[in-house]
Order: sequence, then structure tokens, then C-alpha cells
Amino acid sequence: MVEVTVTPQSSLADRPVQIRVRGLSPSQLVTLRAWVKDEQGECFQSRAFFRADGAGEVDPGIHAALGGSYSGVWPMGLFWFLQPDTLFRRLVKRDVAGSPFRVRLEVLDGLCLGADPREQPLASCEAERWYVGPGVQRVPIREGRVRGALFLPP
Repeated sequence: MVEVTVTPQSSLADRPVQIRVRGLSPSQLVTLRAWVKDEQGECFQSRAFFRADGAGEVDPGIHAALGGSYSGVWPMGLFWFLQPDTLFRRLVKRDVAGSPFRVRLEVLDGLCLGADPREQPLASCEAERWYVGPGVQRVPIREGRVRGALFLPP
């Protein structure tokens, strides 16, 4: 049975995570796809193609992506190379304290280039990416023409 995991499953957006896929056949070609919807419902996604090692595992921190949104060894590549489905959109988090981005990770058999809704993932999981840590207080700043926010640690 194929399994994909993200460790830790919930983390701050600037912290690295480890992605691991287990249960593949040795040398199996797979596509790892990450996607997230922003607060306006726009979809951003990335994908990378990998060949499983002799144990049937893929670790983007060790194994080089063969192509897709990037190539080479990029442990956080699936997060860093998220691209919008609609041109000229940016992935921006407006409600930084209230909710995380929930990034969906999927393992697809073979090389999958499109976003065909009929593609059934072999395995999937979800990673929470928070922008404010627990107990951090956000104080809005308005002074003359200056606008901003002060984030105070607990």
C-alpha cells in the first residue's frame, strides 16, 4: 500500500518539512503533486517526477526530481514552486492568524502532466502551513500614512 507523509504535518510556513513516499515498486515512476487553494478559491499547484529507489521509496530531500515544476534535489520544491492555474495571480495569505494554508500532496502513478480530475492518486495527505505561531499577538499599526502590523511573541 502506497503512503505519503509530511513531517511535521502542521508547521510554520517558513519551516522545512520532510516529504516521504513509501510502498512503491522499486524504480517505479511517479508524480508528486502539491496543490492549495488561496482565500479567493484560486488553485496553485506544483508537480515533480521521481523514480522510486530500490526500497520503493521517494524522498525529495535525497532523490532528484526528474522534471516537472523543477528538477534536481529540492527538499521543499513542491512548496516553493507552487504556480497559479490562472495567470498573473500571487499566492498571498491575508488572514495570517486565523487559519493555515492546507497544502494537499498526492502521489500519482507515472508521469502526469495535466490536472485531469479522473486521475486517482495512489496516496495523499495534507500539510498545514501556518503564518503565525501559537500565542503570537497581531497589533495593527496606523500612523499617518504608515500601515502595518506588529507581531508580538507570547
